[in-house]
Amino acid sequence: MVRIISLSNPRLAQAFIDYMATQGVRLELEVHNDEVVLWLADDSRQAQVEQELTRFLQEPLHPRYQAASWHSGSTHSGLKYSNFSYLKSFTRQTGPLTVGITAICVVVYLFMVVLGDAAVMNWLAWPADSSQYFQVWRWVSHAFLHFSAVHIIFNLMWWWYLGGQVEKRLGAGKLLQIALVSAFMSGWAQSLFSGSNFGGLSGVVYALMGYVWWCGERSPQMGVNMPRGLMVISVLWLVAGHFDWFGMSVANGAHIAGLVIGLLMAFWDTHHQRKNNA
Repeated sequence: MVRIISLSNPRLAQAFIDYMATQGVRLELEVHNDEVVLWLADDSRQAQVEQELTRFLQEPLHPRYQAASWHSGSTHSGLKYSNFSYLKSFTRQTGPLTVGITAICVVVYLFMVVLGDAAVMNWLAWPADSSQYFQVWRWVSHAFLHFSAVHIIFNLMWWWYLGGQVEKRLGAGKLLQIALVSAFMSGWAQSLFSGSNFGGLSGVVYALMGYVWWCGERSPQMGVNMPRGLMVISVLWLVAGHFDWFGMSVANGAHIAGLVIGLLMAFWDTHHQRKNNA
């Protein structure tokens, strides 16, 4: 038996099983801790399954998979669906680190609303000069600063979507590594353009975009994925910010540095995973 992938959405898992059945490949499922694990008995078909899985993860809602489920006509999948709960859905797709960083950002934003941006930045912003270099938290705490409701909502939505995937599939350690490295490097890049007058989680978010997208493209068995369409939109947004098309203050240096760091980390991880599997 070859383990193919684990998915948090049982409906999507069943759709892929049904589709592969139409291709003459039988997959078996195992439900474990709210995760659906797919297994392949005939390892001679592994290359075919992995190729189809890559295509499936890029467009899981394509009509071909719905048609396969209709064609199979079976309701005896062994999966049980509970009543939908927003809170349960949120916690199932995230982990303690994702939730913790979200909470910190919200608390810091509330302090900025009450005390003013300058007062909070005085404690958390990127080091303004050498006298603050040894206040080591500043090298990453600038990521907790947000200057409007739109700013924090936009960043936290992406953090939940991407960070949650990484934490659930690859562990809190990997998410913490990406967050710390990208916060430092994106902050350093942005400081070259604007000194210490910046903030936000977007450098980390762009690192996660690059990491999740590239891992999904190169090693779908890792279980993280960002559709190509969303990646294209993110890059277009990056270009729009660079040319100031919308007249908004955007931390272009942090965004570009974050994206590059995420892609480099993904390249490193997928390269070593393929080397180890060879």
